Amino acid sequence: MLERTILIVKDKIELIKNAKILIIGIGGVGSYALETLVRTGFSNITIVDSDIVDITNLNRQLMSLNSNIGLPKVDVFEKRIKDINPNCKVLKIQKFITKENIGELFNIKYDYVIDACDTIDTKKELIKYCLNNKIKIISSMGMGNRLDNTKIKLTTLDKTTYDPLAKKLRQILRKENISLKIPVVCSFEEPIKNNKIGSLAYVTGTAGLLITNYIVNDLLGELCQN
Repeated sequence: MLERTILIVKDKIELIKNAKILIIGIGGVGSYALETLVRTGFSNITIVDSDIVDITNLNRQLMSLNSNIGLPKVDVFEKRIKDINPNCKVLKIQKFITKENIGELFNIKYDYVIDACDTIDTKKELIKYCLNNKIKIISSMGMGNRLDNTKIKLTTLDKTTYDPLAKKLRQILRKENISLKIPVVCSFEEPIKNNKIGSLAYVTGTAGLLITNYIVNDLLGELCQN
């Protein structure tokens, strides 16, 4: 399945196949990051999500179908991954991550951690753990109530604007003297004011694709500079 990928990355394909990825949250952003990582050739992936597929997921979450509503997201996506690449090693964890159990995720030495969850306390704990243990992490900021996917960029947390979630996360991290020089994907579009948070597939999907872009280019940095 990787013939077309190898035309671009050549012998670096082994770096991709052997890299160990942990992704927390496989919703609007995480599902697109996860699938594009698998299709790129990443073959050692741990997926973490406590939710089941809901009818409200159909507009933006890649694996969500009417036929799998009510099923655990990790089960649905494991089956999808195996249908794309039967050789991909998938560890699935259906659990909500907290300060108390976060250490249980790291029995494996990961090359990259993707924070695509919605809960700010979980984001903080993931960032804190990864920085303390020198593990590379990229975090997704808020993508709700936005229309323009061209305003989504890769940057660092300290440089985000128009993002209430990122602002709150910065405040929390500063209080604990945690670095803000963390790679993030965020939107520089001011969110539409609404009592509820809506989202669109092409917006959340763009964020997920940029996460994959970051990981591939970071992993193959030397190649990408040639």
